[in-house]
Amino acid sequence: MRIAIVSDAAPPQVNGVVRTLNCTTTELEKLGHAVRLIGPAEFATVPAPSYPEIRLALAPGWRLAKLIETFAPDAIHIATEGPLGYAARKFCLRRGYPFTTAYHTRFPEYLEPRFGVPAAWTYSVLRRFHAPARRIMVATHSMEQELAARGFTNLVRWSRGVDVDLFRPGPKDSYPWPRPILLYVGRVAVEKNIEAFLNLDVPGTKVVIGDGPQRRSLEARYPQARFLGKKSNGDLARHYAAADVFVFPSRTDTFGLVLLEAMAAGVPVAAYPVPGPLDVIGESGAGAMSDDLGAAVELALRIDGAACRTRALGFSWEASARQFAAHVAPVVEAAVA
Repeated sequence: MRIAIVSDAAPPQVNGVVRTLNCTTTELEKLGHAVRLIGPAEFATVPAPSYPEIRLALAPGWRLAKLIETFAPDAIHIATEGPLGYAARKFCLRRGYPFTTAYHTRFPEYLEPRFGVPAAWTYSVLRRFHAPARRIMVATHSMEQELAARGFTNLVRWSRGVDVDLFRPGPKDSYPWPRPILLYVGRVAVEKNIEAFLNLDVPGTKVVIGDGPQRRSLEARYPQARFLGKKSNGDLARHYAAADVFVFPSRTDTFGLVLLEAMAAGVPVAAYPVPGPLDVIGESGAGAMSDDLGAAVELALRIDGAACRTRALGFSWEASARQFAAHVAPVVEAAVA
């Protein structure tokens, strides 16, 4: 099958959506599918408001149509609701092509605290965007229930995976600072609620890995925390393995790939009981969830790392890719019919 994936989130961006699409593409190709990932790098771009490192395609319509037509896909998947996503949606509707979409990002919860846009308004826009899709892929049961309650239809599950060969238990001697080591990995931005982590009154050392628009201000306000910037591949895996607990303060992620990476490294998770952690951790005993994040940290520190590793072993990118392919396959059949 020839699958075109259109996404406003693509390299050199570093985030969960990009990682998901890259890993899915790799596994789909291993399964014999031909995949064309179309991202902003193939267009003239402008910086995203308040996120200058994220580039948005400028007037992509005609060029995007040409790229899709040249690839001649059997299925078209629209991954994001940005300029490329809207252009791909318009192209498909004009040509009468069935397509699938995915709900990766809780934009209503991001836009409301940053710009004061009521969440109900943004959900109305998103509902209209996804309405023509044959399938809307969501990562978790909790997210599926939430979107269904908000009037979204044609929802199906597309889970995630983790590279358990890369992320695995390792030495705990990488950090020279007082233990326990409390680790956060991810974007350093307001929607990630990192201050809830940095404000915790708990013993040990807080370590932040990642970059983003809030990094400079948070470094100045929390000099006792260690901000290490972006890490990747084996270096990132070593940082995970050396931690004592992984703290996930976000209340708005739809999944949280970093949860799986931490657990694969044998590191327990402390999080709020919200969509994402509720689904990834569940009743596995691989983490602790509480509306009191400090209490969750204390509980997580008592968890055996073996339980975390066992939970992570239940997720794979191959299974995720097969699930994705199964959802787009009916679209191909509908297009042929």
